[in-house]
Amino acid sequence: MIPWLEANTPFPDVSEALTIDAPGLLAAGADLSPQRLLLAYQNGIFPWFSEGQPILWWSTDPRMVLYTADFRVSDSLKKTLRRVERSRISGGRWKVSFDSDFEGVMRACAAPRKDGPGTWISEEIIDGYTGLHAMGYAHSSEVWLDGELVGGAYGVCIGRMFYGESMFARVSDASKVALAYLVAFLRSHGVRMVDCQQETGHLASLGAAPVPRSRFLQHLRAAIREPAIGPWELVEPCAPALSLK
Repeated sequence: MIPWLEANTPFPDVSEALTIDAPGLLAAGADLSPQRLLLAYQNGIFPWFSEGQPILWWSTDPRMVLYTADFRVSDSLKKTLRRVERSRISGGRWKVSFDSDFEGVMRACAAPRKDGPGTWISEEIIDGYTGLHAMGYAHSSEVWLDGELVGGAYGVCIGRMFYGESMFARVSDASKVALAYLVAFLRSHGVRMVDCQQETGHLASLGAAPVPRSRFLQHLRAAIREPAIGPWELVEPCAPALSLK
């Protein structure tokens, strides 16, 4: 039985998360206010639930993470990044930005996918994370083609710790391009780890790997005490940071 959280109930210790049936499930209830979300991330906890469920809070073990130094750029993605970078520099069809349309990225991530329905990102989730964005804790990476938002990624950043949340693409590889520019920016600002939360084959193909929760929390506790990074602007020149040279 997991605990039910009221508005002022603190989170239980992550060691109390379930290990069977729903491994990593820690608690249910409370709200998705920016303050509650910040407290969750500072303790290695994240919300994840489906429509019709109460808010569910998780702390998985092992934890899927991407060390920014291990980000894997395939040959095909490298070709795409070169094309985007040349176009971006010359003022062509492609543009990359940070934090220019945070809510737009979230809504695109929430939209129905070609292979299924929309994601778990509800209006309540959007309200909570746009609140974090207004406070300077949530950020997005955007990819534009002919002025249209075609790819993006968003997440939460506390100190030198980044927590990835979701990505989307409306054209091939656009989400990977958004992630590549984001990882290059984070790496240039001393962010060593991106929290990916749960293990998937797609994340593994990009260089992410599971680590024990204890190791993840040890890194997190040190990283969130570091000064906030910024300004959130492209690192120039981008090509070396993207491992294109």
